[in-house]
Formats: sequence, C-alpha cells, structure tokens
Amino acid sequence: MANKKKKSSSKVGQKRQVEADAPKRSPFAPSTIRDFYHEVVAEFKKIVWPDRKVTTGLTGFVIVLTVVLSLYLGSVDFFLGKLVSMVLQQ
Repeated sequence: MANKKKKSSSKVGQKRQVEADAPKRSPFAPSTIRDFYHEVVAEFKKIVWPDRKVTTGLTGFVIVLTVVLSLYLGSVDFFLGKLVSMVLQQ
C-alpha cells in the first residue's frame, strides 16, 4: 500500500517538474486566448440543456413563487408597521 502512494506521488512530482520547466505564457497571448476559447466550446458541448416545456414550466413556477413571496412579505411588513405605529401612539 505504501508503494502505491509512493508511485502516485512520484508521478505528481514529475508533472510538477514538467510544469515548472515550461515557460510562463502571458494570459493575454493569442495562443492562450485561442486555447481558452476552444476549452469553453468543448465544455459547452457537454451541457445537457432542458427542453422548452421544462424551461417554461420552471419559469412559470419561479414567477408564481416570486409573486406569492412578495405578497406574503408585503403583508407581514404592512401589519408589523401598523403594530409598531399603534404601540408608539399610546
């Protein structure tokens, strides 16, 4: 078991050595920007987008939930404001 850990750590050490030997590239170099763009495109291809029916249903749910919570919080604010004003008037 100790041998396995030693082997895996030596591979990590070799990788770090290779990365340390590589020259530092500017993040704004054209090749770096091109590599980043290609990585972003590859990641976007992995995304599983929901279909229109699911998106519409979830959007409707969010809108209804927002309206319900707004009414609830507004009413709580209104009643607490009335309660505080009654207490302060006496």
